[in-house]
Amino acid sequence: MIAAISIVLVIAFVFFNMLSYFTNHGEEITVPNLGKLSIEQVEEKLDNIDLEYVLLDTLDYRKEFPKFSVIEQEPKAGAKVKANRKVYIKINSDGFAFVTLPDLIEKTYRQAEPTLKSIGLEVGSITYKPYLGKDMVLEMRYNGQKVKPGTKIMKTSKIDLILGDGKVAFDETEIDSLLKEQEELPLTDE
Repeated sequence: MIAAISIVLVIAFVFFNMLSYFTNHGEEITVPNLGKLSIEQVEEKLDNIDLEYVLLDTLDYRKEFPKFSVIEQEPKAGAKVKANRKVYIKINSDGFAFVTLPDLIEKTYRQAEPTLKSIGLEVGSITYKPYLGKDMVLEMRYNGQKVKPGTKIMKTSKIDLILGDGKVAFDETEIDSLLKEQEELPLTDE
């Protein structure tokens, strides 16, 4: 019985030591910061420390990063990983993309603002003009020029909005005068 227990203990001891050896237990590599590096620099830096990279995507242009440089990485810089681990990276594109300006005319500011933000545009200045609908979009302008829905505009551009102020009141006298005019018109049979 003692011999059987001893054999099991020796086998378990050998197994766990070999497992630690094969999995490089306790050996960790610190992931370097790859931000703003080119693909060639990333490859060189990771090859030197036994890590690999996988290019996931090219993201929209961010002006604070050089063109075609790393914007995001996973695992993050400073993380501890094993040798031959893959580092997933995302690259900056070479310029801003163009988006199609949506039709915001007769929509409320509350609808227009998130719509613009969702496609990568920003709300610029807001100007009010007499109109029955309060905060209703009457016009869209880009660089001082009136733009129509469907126009291609560079992402991150600012779109100025002309909104209704809601101060135009409903005038009953105008309706009364229109009704009198219709009553006075002769009826024709054709």
